[in-house]
Parts: sequence; C-alpha cells; structure tokens
Amino acid sequence: MGWTLHSLLSHWRRHPLQAACLLVGLWLATALWTGVQALNSQARDSYDRAAQLFGGSGQSVLVSPGGQLIPQQRFAELRRAGWPVSPVLQGSVSVATPGGERRLQLTGIDPLSLPSGGALASGMQSTDALAEFIRAPGRSWVAADTLADLGVNAATPLTLAEGQVLPPLQVVADMPPGVLVVDIGRAQQLLNQAGLLSELLVDNQFAAGQPAIANDLPLIWESRGEADLQRLTDSFHLNLTALGLLAFVVGLFIVHAAAGLAMEQRRGVMQTLRACGTSLRMLVAALLVELVLLALIGGSLGVLSGFALAGLLMGDVAASLRGLYGAQVAGQLSLGAGWWLAGLGMSLLGTLLAGGSSVLTALRMPVLAWARPQAWREAQGRVVARLSALGVLLLSTALLLIEFGSGLLAGFALLACLLLGAAWLLPVFLQGMLRLGARSARGPIGQWFWADSQQQLSGLSMALMALLLALAANVGVGSMTEGFRQTFTGWLDQRLAADIYIRPESEEQAAEITTWLQARPEVRAQLPSWQLDTRIAGWPAELSGVIDHPLYAQTWPLLESVPEAWKALAAGQGAMVSEQLGYRLGLALGDQLVVTTPAGEWRLKVLGRYADYGNPRGQLLVSATGLTQRWIDQPITSLGVLSAPGRAAELASELQSHFALAGNRVIDQASLKRYSRDVFEQTFAATAALNTLTLGVAAIALLTSLLSLADSRLSQLAPLWAMGLRPSQLAGLSLLQMLVLAAFTCLMAIPLGLLLAWCLIDVVNVQAFGWRLPWHWFPAQWATLGGFALAAVLLASLGPVWRIARAQPGSLLRSFANES
Repeated sequence: MGWTLHSLLSHWRRHPLQAACLLVGLWLATALWTGVQALNSQARDSYDRAAQLFGGSGQSVLVSPGGQLIPQQRFAELRRAGWPVSPVLQGSVSVATPGGERRLQLTGIDPLSLPSGGALASGMQSTDALAEFIRAPGRSWVAADTLADLGVNAATPLTLAEGQVLPPLQVVADMPPGVLVVDIGRAQQLLNQAGLLSELLVDNQFAAGQPAIANDLPLIWESRGEADLQRLTDSFHLNLTALGLLAFVVGLFIVHAAAGLAMEQRRGVMQTLRACGTSLRMLVAALLVELVLLALIGGSLGVLSGFALAGLLMGDVAASLRGLYGAQVAGQLSLGAGWWLAGLGMSLLGTLLAGGSSVLTALRMPVLAWARPQAWREAQGRVVARLSALGVLLLSTALLLIEFGSGLLAGFALLACLLLGAAWLLPVFLQGMLRLGARSARGPIGQWFWADSQQQLSGLSMALMALLLALAANVGVGSMTEGFRQTFTGWLDQRLAADIYIRPESEEQAAEITTWLQARPEVRAQLPSWQLDTRIAGWPAELSGVIDHPLYAQTWPLLESVPEAWKALAAGQGAMVSEQLGYRLGLALGDQLVVTTPAGEWRLKVLGRYADYGNPRGQLLVSATGLTQRWIDQPITSLGVLSAPGRAAELASELQSHFALAGNRVIDQASLKRYSRDVFEQTFAATAALNTLTLGVAAIALLTSLLSLADSRLSQLAPLWAMGLRPSQLAGLSLLQMLVLAAFTCLMAIPLGLLLAWCLIDVVNVQAFGWRLPWHWFPAQWATLGGFALAAVLLASLGPVWRIARAQPGSLLRSFANES
C-alpha cells in the first residue's frame, strides 16, 4: 500500500499546477458552503436563545384577545385567585451607541413570580443576583455579543434616545442578542407604559389543562412559540442555503475536472502497478486514501476561509434579518465543534462524489485499455451520455413539480432540477451548436477549428457547466432583485404619500401635536392611524385603522377590489387585506373574515387586496372608527401630515424641537424613502456577494481546466505548426475557440436564468412570503453579464494561450518523438 500510494502521489509532485487546481476547487467549494452554514447557524442559535428566555417554545401565556396591552390589575386578580402567573412587558427602544442609534428589545419581568425553567429563571437562582436585579438602581441583563455588536462594555451606561439612562449593565450567559431585561417597574417607566403589561406567563404544569378564565377577565390562552419567527425567516435561510449549495456544486466541478484529468494522465502508471502485482482492491483503496488526504487539506483551508467569509457577511445578514423580520441576531460569530466537523464532512463527501466517478470509470475499463487514450475518450463519452439522460430525467421531474408541487421545499427542488438538468445537458447543446458551425466551415483551418472544438469539450465540459450555473444564477437572482427594486421604488412612491410621519410618545402628546398642527397654515391635512398586533386564523397580523380621506383612494395601490371599495371601508363594511395575508388564509374578494376584539368578534368582508412588499406579516386595513369603537383605549400610533410644497423638512425640524421628539419619531417623506431603500440594498448585500463569488469560482474553474490541459494542448497543436501555422496563429485560434464555447454557454445561460427568475418570482417568493412580483425584462443586464463572462474567459485563457504563443520549436518537435 505504501509503494502504491507513493507512486500515485508522485503524479502531483510532477504536476503541482494540477494539485493546486484540485485543492483550489475544494477550498472554494467548502469555503462558500461553510460560510453560508455559519451565517444560518448563528441566526438559529439566536432564535433558540430567544425561545429559551422564558422556558422554551411551549411556554403558556395569557394575552389580550385583541393584541392590546393588559392592565396590571389583571395580574393581581389572577394571583389572588391562586393562578401562578408572572407579568411581562415588552417594547422597542433606541439606545445611543458610538456607531449611532440602535433599536433593542426591552423586556420587563417580575423575578419573584417567574415560572421555573428558562434562561431568566435559572439566572435568578442566586440570592445575590436576585437582590441586585430588584434593588435600585437595578440591573439591565444583556448578552455579551450584544455589547460587542454595540461597541460598548458593561461599565458603559446606556442612554435611550429620549435621554433616559438604563440601569447598570450586567452580562448574563444564554441571553438572546439584541435584548435588554430589566425589572418590570423600570420597564414601565422606560417604555412610558405605567400600569400596563404585554402578557402573563403561566406555569406550564398549571396551564396543562388550560383552566377556564373568568368571564370578566378579557384574556385568552396562547402558546409562546418560535414558530412565528422561524416561519418568517425560513425562506431567507433557505435562499442562503440554496446559494451556498450552488457555489459548492460549482466548486466541485473544478475538483471533478482536475481529478478526471489526473486519472487520465496516470493511466499508464496504474497499468504498470497492476502488471507489477498490485491488486485491484489495493489500487482502489490507495486512490480513495489519496482523495481523503486531498479532501482534508482542501477542506481545512475551506472551513477556515468560510469562517472568515461569514465574519465579513455577518453584519449584512444580521441587519437584513433585523430590518425585514425584527429578528435580533448576534453580529459576532460563535460556532461550535459540530460546525467545523460538518464542514470537513461536506468537503470529504464532495471530493468522493467529484473524484470517485473517475475511479469508477477506470474500474469499469479492461486493464489493458487503461493506457489507450481512445478508450478513455470512449469511457468519458459514455459518462456524458449517462449525464445527459439524467439531465432529461431531472427536467422531466421539474415539469412534474411545476404542475403538482407545493410548498417551499418543492420550489427549491424545482430550482435544483432545472439547474442540474440543464448543466448536464450542456455538452449535448454545445455539440449541436459546434456541428452547426462546422457546416458553415470554409477551408481546412475552419474545418479543423470546429472539429477540434468538439474534441476539447471532454476536458472543458465541467468548467463550462460551472460557468453555465453561475451565469444562470446571476441572471435569475439579478432579474428578481432588479425587478424587486423597481417595484419597491414605485410602491414606496405610492404608499408614502404623506409629507411627514410622526409617532407620538403618548396619547396626550398626540393631542398636543394635533392641536399645534391645526394652527399651522402650511399644514393641509392630518392623517392619524391606529395600529395594533393581533392574530387572524393563527397568523400574526397587524391591524391598521385609517380615517376617511381621499388621499388613500388616490394613492394606495390595490391589486384588486370590489366597486366603491374605499367608500365601503370608510363606512365600516369591510377591510382591505395585504396580499400575503390573503394568500395565507385563501381569501378572495367578498369573503368574510373574523377578527377577535375586546368587544367580541368583528366580522369583515374582504373589499380588496393590496401589495405590502417587505412586510413578513399580514396586514388588515380597516376603518379607524370601527377600530377605536372596539379598542377604546387604543392610542394613535402614527400621524401623517400633508404640508405645503417644500415645507416638509422645515416643519419636521420644528416638530422635533418643539415637542422634544427623538429623531426616529418624526421623519419627512424623503428621509423615510431613503432609509427604506438603504434597508433594501442592505437586505440583498449578502445575496449579491455570494452571486459574485459564484461567478468568480466559475472563472477559476475554467482557468484550472485550461491550465490542466495546457501540457496536452501543445501536442495537439504541433501537427498544425508542422504544416506552417505560426504559434501566434495557434494561440489566436485557441483563444477564439474558448470565446466561442463561452458565447454558446451564455446563449444557454440567459433563457435558463430567466426560467430561474420565473421560479423565484412565481413559485419560491409566493411560497415564502405570500406575494408575487410583477415580471420585468432587463436585456442590458443580460448583455452586461455576458460581457463579464467573456471577459472572465478571456482572462482565464490568457495564461495557457500565452504558453502556446511562446512555444519554442524544440517543445513542439518533441511531440513527434514517439511517432513512427
């Protein structure tokens, strides 16, 4: 075994460039895959910590049926009745940090009545910790990664945007990121919610049978779960996983090409080893050991690089999850040993899949045929034929999934079948295009050009498949992103029709602002609205009440509606539903839906559907009069102001200074649009980076294939040199061959990318978010990507082509040394 392994490994010593190509493929494939998994693992760890804060996803809670805050006396009444309940108040605050304002979730608890289990209860087991938390000035419990993300330390006092100072910080293990936990009395002061609670935690043993609640207590049972957040973010993580897997597959094409070439070049060595007595079993074992060694080296480099890549993208991903879903994710990576072992395991599995096929090809051939190049060409032809048949099978499966598939996983299975099926059919497509080109050939050089291009396909097919996948992914994701950008921009212009948006801190302040605005001559109208969180048919939703004003009918974009929909809405006869809520609940125009309110059930007719891009939850638009009649104490949430042209920024500044409003509580339309667009760009930053990296990996795949074939290429071109062609002419023909193959690949990549975009827009996006984007065409983007692909091929070809152009007569003559 030692001598067999030594003989096989000596090939890499003689061909270090091939070894580098194979290791680079493994390195890039593992780096991109493990980087994406690191991002997903970090996010899921944050979700798990949030779920375990009060005792896990099954924690029972009592909430108000309409989603409004609960008066504190309800807690006292239940405790006196013997119920083991514990009050909780949650809200969002802005804290001042060295990097600017940051939004954090503030949670107030009563440590003396907390149910057992959960991170908070375990942290209160120490008497000293309990005393410090309760006694003035109290403590603000926070996770270490939250402080690192904010750029402060535990000794630094945190100040809210309104000027209030939080209790001293204390780092506590197992706390979720982006969360501050304080005593509930202090939380009521900081959130300006005196005497109010968000929910009541109930001991799980007591709540197992869900005892009946007294009729005079307007509370309902609910199970605190991670389902909502996971349901909202699953699509985001599946998208990242799909991109990472695509990059992994593209990298494996490099490994497959390099390993296949090495097997072909070592056919004489393997035949000699067999003639010297090496058994077939030992030879196969040595080849597998070789692959494992290469996988461990390349995989280790890839895992380390994946960790670095995840560190670079973690900030963008955390910001995207925070902006899109309100999910707090730690911005600092902290990964366990399982992630490192999984990365090496993926590298090993990928290497065996990519390199093992070459070993199987050799085993199926007669031993005496190993040294004959034609036998290897025939074996590779059979492999291409099998892959083509499998490609047809995958495309047929894709058609079945389009017709009968449902769900998000079916959508991603459709994408995988389309991409892999098209990639495995690429050699057949290129063969057909090259045969068409050969029909138009004039003269011997033209005929040789097309025939030799077909000959090169066996060595370049894997690299061209990688290029096809990368280009198709960039066309598809780029079309979806650019279409979303245009749609989102137009939608913002319609939805943000008011000139200024104000979020009062209290009902009293809202009344003062309303009175002050009425006296201002530049104010044309005020548009108060009321928002509250609720659940409709088990789905988290936002209920929004608006007044009767012509601006809504003029600017609010509706996808479909009944006649006179806005008049019916103002009369309280129904509601408008967001596209995603209508999709989740299967609502059509004219259907009835039921909203649970403190005053009982509210039956509403669906009057219309409207787009609500970027909102992960459903939304229901109702009459403000109907909402305030059922939620009597619900304060004004937002106040839109229509001002005279050109006066919005000045009026916003005066409002902020006159009422001492924080910067995030009064904002003009232009600033709000700019902020929304910034969030949009940041959301797709990680996706764009992974797309660019995938295209770069494809270019490297092409480069490695060309470099690996460079040695054998000179012997193929030597007869043409002997017939009178100069090396520079041979180099030009070789470069033109590569550009023609790349152009044909682009020709297939564009329709494949458009099909991918259709799947993302009409299948995956609808399943993931519940809304559909309008279709847009971007020919300029396709041309740009095609130009980038040809430029990448040109750069990848420069090195090998330069070697051909600079070939000396002696090296070309040596190609004939063994001719008889």
